Amino acid sequence: MLKNEEQNNVTEIIKILDKAYPEVGGSLNFKTPFQLAIAVILSAQCTDERVNKTTEIVFKKYPTVQDFNKLSVEELEELFKNINFYRNKSKNIKELCSVLVNDYNGEIPNNPDELVKLPGIGRKSANVILNDAYKNSCGIAVDTHVKRISGRLGLTKETDPSKIEKDLLKMLPKEYWYRANHLFVHYGRHVCKAKNPNCGECIIREYCIFKDH
Repeated sequence: MLKNEEQNNVTEIIKILDKAYPEVGGSLNFKTPFQLAIAVILSAQCTDERVNKTTEIVFKKYPTVQDFNKLSVEELEELFKNINFYRNKSKNIKELCSVLVNDYNGEIPNNPDELVKLPGIGRKSANVILNDAYKNSCGIAVDTHVKRISGRLGLTKETDPSKIEKDLLKMLPKEYWYRANHLFVHYGRHVCKAKNPNCGECIIREYCIFKDH
């Protein structure tokens, strides 16, 4: 069982970051859960900035799952050719739209078990969709930033995202899951970077296991 001190530390870390960055939220632009699902698929190994520039144009012309479902894989590839791994992603998007229209009445399910069954949607993607589209925090989406910060803060010794998530969920009360996700991602991008982290500007350095190095 985790010590109360460990649980208090991680809760305090989230409170400190939340106070410093109250406006931080999801960085993918969308108007509907379906649009977020498409953006999440496109964002794998691609910057959110590039995804947003692309979807801003695409969603104006094809805002719904029904619109997307009418497109061929080749047409989707043309729309997303500026996105990394666009061919595989276009294939997944085509399959996703078909499943949604045929089996889910065109709706993105608000359920983690159903979401991970969908083409192109893994555990991390499901958490992002549930958190940002439905405000239904069923977990923490562990990306490279969350993984890095969790390790540097000594919150986990694991390297597998699913195991890291389990460690974080044990430590954090559920009401902090949603904010923890966005705050860790933001902090990882702007302060606790993979290369040349801004340790001198770090407001949670006292909790870092490398603070004396």
